[in-house]
Amino acid sequence: MTAPHIVDPARLLGEALADSSPDLMRSLLQTMINALLSADADAVVGAEWGQASPDRVAQRNGYRHRDLDTRVGTIDVAIPKLRAGTYFPEWLLERRKRAETALITVIADCYLAGVSTRRMDKLVKTLGIHSLSKSQVSRMAAELDEHVDQFRHRPLDEAGPFTFVAADALTMKVREGGRVISAVVLVATGVNADGRREVLGLRVATSETGAAWNSFFADLVARGLSGVRLVTSDAHQGLVEAIAANLPGAVWQRCRTHYAANLMSVTPKTMWPAVKAMLHSVYDQPDAQSVHAQFDRLLDYVDGKLALHD
Repeated sequence: MTAPHIVDPARLLGEALADSSPDLMRSLLQTMINALLSADADAVVGAEWGQASPDRVAQRNGYRHRDLDTRVGTIDVAIPKLRAGTYFPEWLLERRKRAETALITVIADCYLAGVSTRRMDKLVKTLGIHSLSKSQVSRMAAELDEHVDQFRHRPLDEAGPFTFVAADALTMKVREGGRVISAVVLVATGVNADGRREVLGLRVATSETGAAWNSFFADLVARGLSGVRLVTSDAHQGLVEAIAANLPGAVWQRCRTHYAANLMSVTPKTMWPAVKAMLHSVYDQPDAQSVHAQFDRLLDYVDGKLALHD
């Protein structure tokens, strides 16, 4: 079942990338920040790096490096120096949290829908940078696109094997051919033997179908996904079948969060507190026998009260 569109997909996926793939996000964040700093400094001096121009008012003179702490770790920021005067990136150093949030969201958006000059232009204006030329914005977009493409197609066997995998779909709105249409984002997150989480893949599809999931998992396997023992997801038939077809050695388990949401959808609101409490108590039991006994008590409690189906 596709998650409802109640949040901004780019923001949510930005958080997923930051939490599950901090090395990737740190690298992309550093690349974008340093590219923005260089382009912004060029605008301040009146000419791009290495170009002769009658509008030039100063010369670049190397960089001063400083550490910048972010939610994905410390990154090396190269702040351009000038031979005369100073360059101070107020948009980054004084509004750090705002800049970091905007950058991470744009990176996630570019990962999903591709890097474009329009997205980069919107980013720099959000950060308060209004002096960059179209060619500067275009070059930054090309540089980011190269890094994003490398991550999207990276081999998975280097960080694997991934023992556990979680799969889900998220609805979103995308602009296509001048109109806004509904689409879904297929997401897979893996956990390797060291307990490290990583976003394995993200793909935009027109709808959540068995064919879309099958193609998605086939690509993950082709990139080296192996050693999977357990996959959790909702009970979407096409998703479950795609898991069985592409990861035959893995056990499938229904996601607790989706199961709870499905149960609440057929539960009268007046019963929500009691049913939620009993459901959570099932997961808190110390052994399998106790789990089955508590689940039977939950079934006895809701028997005849809910529109349940076998």
